[in-house]
Amino acid sequence: MIYVRDVMTGNVRTIPAKATVREAAKEMARWKIGSLVIADGRKPVGIITEGDISKAVARGLDPAKTPVSIQKKKKLVTVEPGERIEIAAKTMASAGVKKLPVMEGANLVGIITQTDIVNSSFALVTSLKEMVQARYRPPDFEM
Repeated sequence: MIYVRDVMTGNVRTIPAKATVREAAKEMARWKIGSLVIADGRKPVGIITEGDISKAVARGLDPAKTPVSIQKKKKLVTVEPGERIEIAAKTMASAGVKKLPVMEGANLVGIITQTDIVNSSFALVTSLKEMVQARYRPPDFEM
């Protein structure tokens, strides 16, 4: 079995709830990432993505004045590091999200994305294929 802890990214970038959408965009560009966990102190309260920033701009909101906390209206869906990745994938699908903060108790310990799950699944399938190929030797039909 593959667990969330096996494929999550451990170094999660956060942004204060009082920060602006513009500041979030700058941080994402700086770190070359697609999302930031919104934190009120040390407590995760939301997540803002590149898509959220695009939508805010498309709605005519001023990124320099709009707080990232506009995303707090959504309930933050999380997962635990000991959960199987299949459960994380189902949680993402049912919540309609692509990223899940990973919480251990009250502590933010990582983030897992759909891409993380797909990549780990692809690696598993590739490994299984190699195992099968190594075991199977076609018969020698020399005449």
